[in-house]
Amino acid sequence: MNHDENPLDVFEKLSPYFHALGDPVRQQIIVLLSECESLNVTQISDQIPMSRPTISHHLKILRQARIVQVQKKGTEMYYRLEIKEVIEMFKVFIHVVEKNCL
Repeated sequence: MNHDENPLDVFEKLSPYFHALGDPVRQQIIVLLSECESLNVTQISDQIPMSRPTISHHLKILRQARIVQVQKKGTEMYYRLEIKEVIEMFKVFIHVVEKNCL
């Protein structure tokens, strides 16, 4: 992302992140994953009172937004937080807004 971009263009690129981060269940999953190296769906559903299919649905949205990564270990899928790219994009957004809007 370019620091000279239009703020609206940068905001549109961040739209998938805002969508993924906007749900309270996904926020709980992110906090939980921030405290652990990786967890499977069962481990997450043990901590968040939701069904495994519901947790899987939320993890899918977080994966699509590239906020979590998944790795297969044996027969289980383990999820881990991967937010470096997201943080960098938000830094660019903040810079562009400060430069163009303040």
